[in-house]
Amino acid sequence: MNEIKAFLIDNLSGFSPKAIPGFIFSFIVCAVLAFILGKIYVRFGNSLSNRKSFARNFIVLAITTMFIISVVKSSLALSLGLVGALSIVRFRAAIKEPEELTYLFLTIAIGLGCGAGLTVLTVVAFIGFVIVIFFTNRYQKSVESQNLYLTISSNQPQVIDLKNIVETLKKYCSGIKLKRTDESPAAIEASFFVEFDDFEKLEQAKADLKNIHSSINITFMDNTRDF
Repeated sequence: MNEIKAFLIDNLSGFSPKAIPGFIFSFIVCAVLAFILGKIYVRFGNSLSNRKSFARNFIVLAITTMFIISVVKSSLALSLGLVGALSIVRFRAAIKEPEELTYLFLTIAIGLGCGAGLTVLTVVAFIGFVIVIFFTNRYQKSVESQNLYLTISSNQPQVIDLKNIVETLKKYCSGIKLKRTDESPAAIEASFFVEFDDFEKLEQAKADLKNIHSSINITFMDNTRDF
C-alpha cells in the first residue's frame, strides 16, 4: 500500500487537478486547428502527391507535440530526456516538396503553442497563417493561369521546321521554353512551356501553327494543380 502511495506521489508531484480543464481546452483547440489546417492543405496545396492522405497526419502530429510539451515544460530533467530521445530516434519521412515541410512546421507550431499554454495566441497566429495562405494562393493562381504546356506533333516530319514553329510562337507568347523534342523518320513531337497575356493571342498562335501544315496536331494543357 505504501508503495502504491509513493508511486502516486512521485507521478502526481508536478500535476495539479486544476490544470485539467485548461489541458482539455488546449487539446480540443489543438485538434480543431490541425483539422482545419489539413483541410486548407487539401484545398490550397500544390503538391502532386496524395494530399488527403498526408493531411490525415496533422491532427495526430499536433496533439502529440502538444502532449510532449505539456509534459516536459515543467521539468528540466524531462526536457533533457526529450533531447536525448530525439537524438536516438531518426525520422525517415519522405518529404517530396518544400510545401509539405512548411505545413508540417505549421502543425508542430500549433502543438507547441497549445502545449505551452498559449492557446489564444496560437489561435490568433493561426488565423494570420490562413489569411497569408489564402492571399498567396490567390496571387499565384492568377499568375499561373496564363501558363500552358504546348505539344506539337506531326506524322510528316519532313515538312515541319522546328525553327519555324518557334518563330511563330514568339510572335504571340510573352514567354516560351522548349522542354522536349522527339524526331524520327515517321513522326516529330515538340513540347513547350508557353505564356500568353490573353486568350486572344492563344487563338491567334493556334491558327498560325495550323497554317504551317495541315498534318500538325496541337495540344494545350493547363499547368495549374487544382486536384
